[in-house]
Amino acid sequence: MAATTSVTTPPAPTPSATTDPAGTAHPPAPVTVDRREGPYGEVVLRRRGEVFEIIANGIFLMDTSDGRSERLLVDAALRALGTRPHPAVLVGGLGVGFSLAHAAAEPAWGRIAVVEREEAVIDWHRSGPLARVSGEALADPRTVLVHGDLVAYVHGSSDTFDALCLDIDNGPGWTVTEDNDSLYSPSGLAACAARLNPGGVLAVWSAQPSTDFEESLRNAGFSGVRTEEVPVARGVPDVVHLAVRPA
Repeated sequence: MAATTSVTTPPAPTPSATTDPAGTAHPPAPVTVDRREGPYGEVVLRRRGEVFEIIANGIFLMDTSDGRSERLLVDAALRALGTRPHPAVLVGGLGVGFSLAHAAAEPAWGRIAVVEREEAVIDWHRSGPLARVSGEALADPRTVLVHGDLVAYVHGSSDTFDALCLDIDNGPGWTVTEDNDSLYSPSGLAACAARLNPGGVLAVWSAQPSTDFEESLRNAGFSGVRTEEVPVARGVPDVVHLAVRPA
């Protein structure tokens, strides 16, 4: 793996919102907490007031302002599994930690694996400001953290799970890096199915609905394909695409 370099901004006072002469409130300016160049490009952790943001290759990925859709990702998969005892779940990737933390807070889950390819993101959770979100979850004895690429993992691992909760891009049509495109291709969806136990659930987060992806899931042999929406303040809703590997 290529070496990474880290540039860390010293702690600074938390910026506050400002108000212009017309009385309109504006959010605080972002402050860079950490910036790194690694094998997948640049990844940045920013703080905007009390909110932390992750930016990858100039693309906004997620922040700590809400987390409803990340929690829905986990809850929807668990509901779809019904009464299956102690199901195993794979969370890909770690992000700001909402999905992992929510899974670990649910005693119904058995084994919890989380796959994250960015060493910087792992550091921010282990010893950085995001530890407040995921610290308890990472310490949970059910949790296993895998430092690796999710696409490579689903193709190369022999592990199987009852649910795959995937949130590594802004959606199947809006990926962070070109290599991630293959996860949503026929071969990538076949690899996801191979990581699922019979009757297992694939849940994929997206910043917008995609009827094309729903069709891809059906063509890959999944059943029960559906989409759950999470309303947002502006624009189209976030969604979770759900599909079941036939028993």
